[in-house]
Amino acid sequence: MELFAALVVAFLLVAGALFALVAAIGIVRLPDLYSRMHAASKAGTVGSGLLLLAVGVHSQDLSILARALAGFVFFVLTAPISAHLLARAAHKAGHRLTPPSVRDELTKDQMLRRLYKTKG
Repeated sequence: MELFAALVVAFLLVAGALFALVAAIGIVRLPDLYSRMHAASKAGTVGSGLLLLAVGVHSQDLSILARALAGFVFFVLTAPISAHLLARAAHKAGHRLTPPSVRDELTKDQMLRRLYKTKG
């Protein structure tokens, strides 16, 4: 049983480290703020959650594992919301998409709202 727990912890550590690496590479290599933020929020959340889960399993204590699971749930619930709000604030501040991005739904939505307000 101890070997199985060690293998699970090793798998979680390697998987979490790989997701964190993908997030770091995405932050460095992606072209604009919004793509970088997407990489950091998605892959970073999964990577840190898996690492936290590995710590909880390695402790072999149910209360620590429960706290690690609660932390993982907290990461999963809060990271996408905060990334969305940061991206929206960046868009309002004037950060635009790079030319390869073909669709800017927020700008289209804002133009429709302005048009609707002037008609009404």
